[in-house]
Amino acid sequence: MSAAVALRQEDSFATTAAASSRREVLDRYRRLREIGRQHHAKVLKFVSGDAIMHQASRLGLTQGRTLVLESMDELTLAFDLLIYTAPAGRSRAIDRYARSAQLAPGSDEVLMLVAMQQARFAVIGFERRHEAAGVIVQDMFRQTALWLVDEGLEMTVPDGALMATRLYTPDRFSMTAGVGTPVDVDLIETVFGEMPKLRRVPPAEISEDRRFAEAIYHAAVAEGLTEQMAFQDVPSA
Repeated sequence: MSAAVALRQEDSFATTAAASSRREVLDRYRRLREIGRQHHAKVLKFVSGDAIMHQASRLGLTQGRTLVLESMDELTLAFDLLIYTAPAGRSRAIDRYARSAQLAPGSDEVLMLVAMQQARFAVIGFERRHEAAGVIVQDMFRQTALWLVDEGLEMTVPDGALMATRLYTPDRFSMTAGVGTPVDVDLIETVFGEMPKLRRVPPAEISEDRRFAEAIYHAAVAEGLTEQMAFQDVPSA
């Protein structure tokens, strides 16, 4: 990112902070988070048990037909891929749910659902706390700065940490999709070593490939990094 673009983004974040109180931001965040939780609970009805077991197996979370988890939070990684991605030629669960949902036009429920359909996987670096609430993060592959509001991450994740997650932006700020795992440079290098074709993909496009997200999650499970996470927004199976 050029210095000029970075400066404009920092100025924009500062202006937004000046116009927002912490309580206003968190009240809005909590309402949207609850709506997102309700959508997630409903979209899981569009995911079969066989699909869950298949995806969990690909992440190294099963032995035979049995789930083997350090915690139920690890299963959110499988849910993330099942809800927000799909193999070529198949529809995503989030889109199947959206086609069936009957929501009031112009409502926050519609706003949130559209944002969820546009969610993106990202590897983010935590830069600093936002003046009002949340944190400023850097999308490491798309090279863009984002205002991320998440009460748990704001309280627990140190500046400089890296995390793989899925983000959507229903308001002035972005939010996580209730899933994620700590990562480090060595893990990312391991993924590129196992998927050398990714080195020929433009950096901004790497995170759009569902295989990259799956490989990151699989490596994180294998290295035990997922034991550090505790998300609750996506219901357990």
